[in-house]
Amino acid sequence: MADLIRFLDGGAIEGLAEESGVTAREIVANLPTQARCFVSAKKFMQVMDDIAGWGEVSVVLRTGDGVVEFISTLPKGDVAHGYFRLLGEGRIRAHLRYENCAAVAFVERPFMGRPSAAVLFFDREGKIMFKICVARDADGALHDDQLKSFRALAARLTPSTGGKTRTRRKKHD
Repeated sequence: MADLIRFLDGGAIEGLAEESGVTAREIVANLPTQARCFVSAKKFMQVMDDIAGWGEVSVVLRTGDGVVEFISTLPKGDVAHGYFRLLGEGRIRAHLRYENCAAVAFVERPFMGRPSAAVLFFDREGKIMFKICVARDADGALHDDQLKSFRALAARLTPSTGGKTRTRRKKHD
């Protein structure tokens, strides 16, 4: 329970997972249902395609040695040589092993004392491959249009939730 309270106060998912001896996916799966929903990894390209229309977002990569955050508009991607490629004219380029993605989660929770919303991509081991966060304005508030897009995408991909950020518990998400 203390871990969940710390999590809701803004602890990093990956750090809490390491400290607790569980996976990041397990941490997210145990959040209150109104804070998260999981969608199938088969929706990876659909999710990325939709996010490409949101404008500038924050892409976060975390390793054991640090956190790297890129703020950019994501280009539409394509698949070649086993990678999902982001190769547009923008400031971010990437080659992602999309087939290693085992689940996608939409998560809304407090982070660093402020509301946050992020799409998390999990690998087969339950670790977060990368996150795409709804952007903030100059005052630190979430961009309302992106938050609406985030929620609409989650609702479209999980129609039984009625638009709320929730998950349907399945053995294989």
